[in-house]
Amino acid sequence: MTHLINADLHCHSTVSDGTLEPEALALRAKANGVDLWALTDHDELGGQARAMQAAHEAGIDYLTGVEVSVTFLHVTVHIVGLGIDPTNKDLLEGLRATRGGREERAREMAAGLAKVGIEGVFEGALKYVGNPELISRSHFARYLVEAGVCSDISAVFRKYLTEGKPGFVPHRWAALGDAVRWITQAGGMAVIAHPARYDFTPTQEYALFTEFKAHGGQGVEVLTGAHSPADALKYAGMCEEFGLLASRGSDFHSPGESRIDLGQLPDLPGNLTPVWELLQNRIH
Repeated sequence: MTHLINADLHCHSTVSDGTLEPEALALRAKANGVDLWALTDHDELGGQARAMQAAHEAGIDYLTGVEVSVTFLHVTVHIVGLGIDPTNKDLLEGLRATRGGREERAREMAAGLAKVGIEGVFEGALKYVGNPELISRSHFARYLVEAGVCSDISAVFRKYLTEGKPGFVPHRWAALGDAVRWITQAGGMAVIAHPARYDFTPTQEYALFTEFKAHGGQGVEVLTGAHSPADALKYAGMCEEFGLLASRGSDFHSPGESRIDLGQLPDLPGNLTPVWELLQNRIH
């Protein structure tokens, strides 16, 4: 059965906010028994060629991927694109525009932290990313742990980087319809990432799934590092209700931070159709 494939279709490298290079991720995936892997860096395709080459050398199948930042009902939502053409001009331009506000937002975040006596955070966070276009809250959090402001990443987010805290600055990302269109026009499949993470009412969540499907979205992550077993059952049901395909991805960022390692998720429920069944011709 195709469900027995150990597919991990959501993770991040140093190209966005992970701590491992694409090549190291490929080796980790291989060591953990992954059969089908996708690197899905935030709003960036710069690691795709390296990841594909490393997957080939490791002897595992590869799907190109990306995770697009979207604003929906004033909440940041992530849409994973699988099997995309990483040279597609519309997708590249859309991602460039989406990245464009990150540096300005990061400088505003640093200014907010400076007001409460935490100086030099923008420069400190840059040590972890290199490219201001890709700077994120995760890079801020790593620096604040290094600087001894907090003991761990989750404490940084809780005290400084969530809504109402000194370092929080909202950002206007891509529209849901644009993100799904960029992905599908680049030959890929759009997937709602870790739906349990979003602070939606049941009505708002239903609106997300309904609009996503209307724009041509095809899948949802049922199994991911942020989901409990109860979450997995809930979104398995929503897969069936909305006629969506089921995806599976750890959302792995770092050995020291992530809730679950690459390739360590349970199997998808047997009555769901996995995304890779419709992406066979996109597997490298």
